[in-house]
Amino acid sequence: MGPCNQVYATHFSQSIATSRYFDDDFKERYSSDKFNYEGEDYVGHTPPGSGNYEDFKNAKPKQKEQNNNDQLSINLGPLNWLFYLAIAGAVLFLIYILVNEGGSRLFSTKKNKTINSYDNITAENIEGTDINNLIKNAENNNDYRLAVRYYYLLVLKTLSIKNYIKFEDDKTNSEYLNEIRGKSFSKDFDYTSYLYNYIWYGKFHLPFEKYEKAKVNFETLLKQVEK
Repeated sequence: MGPCNQVYATHFSQSIATSRYFDDDFKERYSSDKFNYEGEDYVGHTPPGSGNYEDFKNAKPKQKEQNNNDQLSINLGPLNWLFYLAIAGAVLFLIYILVNEGGSRLFSTKKNKTINSYDNITAENIEGTDINNLIKNAENNNDYRLAVRYYYLLVLKTLSIKNYIKFEDDKTNSEYLNEIRGKSFSKDFDYTSYLYNYIWYGKFHLPFEKYEKAKVNFETLLKQVEK
């Protein structure tokens, strides 16, 4: 046998002598996706997260943001005491308004108010002013001229409440007469306006007897308006 034949025989004998064996679970070890050469689709599932690799690697739990609407918090720092002081002052002021007469406007403008002078009667408060009481006070003081003044204001108040006129501080008697022209009591109003102008602006002493006659005219007009 030549040298070449000896080498071949040795190699062949070594190949025969070397045996290969496969483990029983070798299929399972090669069944993962990286050994999938057949191109079959594999659907994976990724748990919800922030998308950052570090969070995924460290299994960092996702934290829920806190909604500012869930709780009301006021933090004014050093100005805290000033804030609460302002609230306390507002509450005290509201209580004052409600307790005193000025607070009545919050609920009704029709409530009678204590007014001691005709100068204080305005378009804003005439419907809430107790003019009958002012007339009585003037009569008790024998100031019949002032009583006539209040009677005329009482006529205007009644006309305003009945929506016959719109009372305004700077309106003239002629303007009021134009507003009620055509009404059944327009002539009586014209006459009482004359009495008022004559007595009040005449600035002379009005005796009780003449006051009583003028008073009858005002009372008659008021009854007609209130019908």
